[in-house]
Amino acid sequence: MDRTDDGRPIKMLTLIDEFTRECLAIHVARRIRASDVIDIFADVMQTRGVPEHIRSDNGPEMIAKNLRRWLARVGAKTLYLYWAGTRKLP
Repeated sequence: MDRTDDGRPIKMLTLIDEFTRECLAIHVARRIRASDVIDIFADVMQTRGVPEHIRSDNGPEMIAKNLRRWLARVGAKTLYLYWAGTRKLP
């Protein structure tokens, strides 16, 4: 996790179109919750449409049940990246 000069943690959500490599959104905050992710995705989907898949890591804000339910409702499937030693989805 990155930190500011005063040592406090900072997170960054970067939304990239994998086909065009265009950055669709960057959100920087002390904490990012699933509700923040939904707001960001909804804003981008209003102009770009709903993607077939959303690929992400398995951080708590990305695997939250309310985010997964919302994505299912809008018709986007999820693909999660796993590295050795990471947890599987519940």
